[in-house]
Amino acid sequence: MLHKLRNIGISAHVDSGKTTLTERILYYSGVIHKIVDIRSKDGNNAKMDFDPIEVMRGITINSACTQCPWKGNAINIIDTPGHVDFTIEVERSLRVLDGAIFVLCGVAGVQAQSYTVDRQMKRYEVPGIAFVNKLDTPGADPERVCNELREKLDRNAVLFQLPLGLESELRGVIDLLEMKAFEFSKSEVVEVSIPDELMEKCLSFRKVLWEEAALLNEEVLDSLMNSEEPSLELLKATFREAVIERKLTPVFMGSAYKNIGVQTLLDAVCDYLPSPQDVLCTAYEEEEEVQIAADSESSVLAYAFKLQEDKYGQLTFFRIYSGRVRKGDTLFDGNGKKQRVSRLVRMNADEMNDLDLAEAGDIVAAFGIDCPSGTVLWSGKELRLDGMFIPNPVVEYRIELLEREKASQLAKALGKFQKEDPTFKVKYNEESCETVIAGMGELHLDIYVQKLEDEYGVKLNKGQPQVAYRETITGSCDFDFTLSKQTGGPGMYSCVRGTIEPSEEQFEFVNEVKGGAIPAEFISSVEAGFKDGLGEGPIEGHPLTGVKVTLKDGDKHDQDSSDRAFRIAAQIALKDNIGKALPCVLEPLMSVSVETPSEFQGSVIGDLNRRRGQVTGTQFDGSFTVISAEVPLANMFAYVGHLRSMTQGKASFAMEFERYQRKT
Repeated sequence: MLHKLRNIGISAHVDSGKTTLTERILYYSGVIHKIVDIRSKDGNNAKMDFDPIEVMRGITINSACTQCPWKGNAINIIDTPGHVDFTIEVERSLRVLDGAIFVLCGVAGVQAQSYTVDRQMKRYEVPGIAFVNKLDTPGADPERVCNELREKLDRNAVLFQLPLGLESELRGVIDLLEMKAFEFSKSEVVEVSIPDELMEKCLSFRKVLWEEAALLNEEVLDSLMNSEEPSLELLKATFREAVIERKLTPVFMGSAYKNIGVQTLLDAVCDYLPSPQDVLCTAYEEEEEVQIAADSESSVLAYAFKLQEDKYGQLTFFRIYSGRVRKGDTLFDGNGKKQRVSRLVRMNADEMNDLDLAEAGDIVAAFGIDCPSGTVLWSGKELRLDGMFIPNPVVEYRIELLEREKASQLAKALGKFQKEDPTFKVKYNEESCETVIAGMGELHLDIYVQKLEDEYGVKLNKGQPQVAYRETITGSCDFDFTLSKQTGGPGMYSCVRGTIEPSEEQFEFVNEVKGGAIPAEFISSVEAGFKDGLGEGPIEGHPLTGVKVTLKDGDKHDQDSSDRAFRIAAQIALKDNIGKALPCVLEPLMSVSVETPSEFQGSVIGDLNRRRGQVTGTQFDGSFTVISAEVPLANMFAYVGHLRSMTQGKASFAMEFERYQRKT
């Protein structure tokens, strides 16, 4: 019944109602029997926000998995965070999903994080449908939001529904394909007549739907040319194919908080989003590209996309692309290491349901698999899969342990955090004896500091947030270094020659050695040595990026040359010569979007300019103005408090990493 399975994510800008929508989906599909709002005052919490820190802060921090039934279909859902600091949770989820619900606020429309989510969906080629939420809120306008999807995100967005009422009078939606109106209560959906005053508008938008279908399918075009009405089955099949090919984004609507439009959205998920058998997985056997179909009879190919520490050990979440996984099975990871599935479970947020078998297309979790996030699991023959995109950390904290006897707990916790979260980094400065943690933002690191105290009892002194600078080069230079050491026993000898120059990549290594001047078995050691040297730049000691090394020549000794000798020579060659290649310091530049009452526009723009920001655009939306700018991260710490005081608490902002630029 693979065609009855859907693997979907729910993604959006922060505070667009993702978790509220997921809570309603679980309620109406029968998974839960009571609706709990995110900021409930009765001590309960939403099903998908089970982490104590999520409950306390009222935001989603971790992606959470569940499965719900709907009209004979099974829907695996991953609810993802909206805050940009936790963008890795969205990346890892979209990496394994077949489709997504793109949630937008009916008032704010396309917001700063909407652009990020849109880029992430396009990066992993994930088809989606849009849900315009919060139509019960004053100022809601789904038609404007649909236009913004077209104009701002370049999506072929088409309204499949219109609201029945709006703002405080919202009571339901009108299905434009079937020309049916539905009113919603907490317990049921009732079909009603389309109001006469809306009939002409509905017919007009329905005609737009038909015209869109005619562009996609000649059979629909023929029907319209013959003045015939296309069949509902033909229209749905046409739109489904277009959605899967990412040529179309159907727009649905409602209010999750008011329990309106959720059931019809679930119908749309089943009608238009792909099943695992509609999507091929691209794998690699050595250098050859292989297309993998969701076939349970094939050997196992799976991708471990998320780790979670549990009282029973590491819980590894993975998507099965082909084959069957049974409890007790042995799989192999990318290093050829055996991984035994000691317990197989299906997750319902924080609840586990034991499984004996999981098949191609499914998303499950297991104990016994000890691997990092992003590991490929396989049986039969080894295959590789494209990994997830991992952004670089941009903010650092220096931390100091207050109780020395807690050093082992701190080391254990930091190691676990790094294994679970690829955007969380730890480094130890041996000269200053300082531990530095790095992440995607202040909130990201604050959460981890809070976890250290709450879960591990580790109390810290936390320094002020620091910018994660980088260093690069703007010129080129040659290197010629010989390592020659005699210590009475076996000596060390190696010689490397070549050039260092700028690169668009983080690091690029080119081997142009000819005639065996450096034996082939030592080339990988030379490359590793140059990578070792990237950890500390020549100006302020920041990590190096954008460096290309071309190895052109060298020399060896029959007895004294070794892997270690060539690795050390390469590291010293880079360190001694990188300063000749015109190095400079890079700083992270952030894309900032400020939404402010228009009366404060001048003050906000002036303040951004004082922060070395460059305003890239302004958009007027009624009494509000949205200001887009690029600002160095170093000037954006504690911005939220300053913005609120400057705008009487009426403005809000979002920012995300844009790129590194030369520090001025």
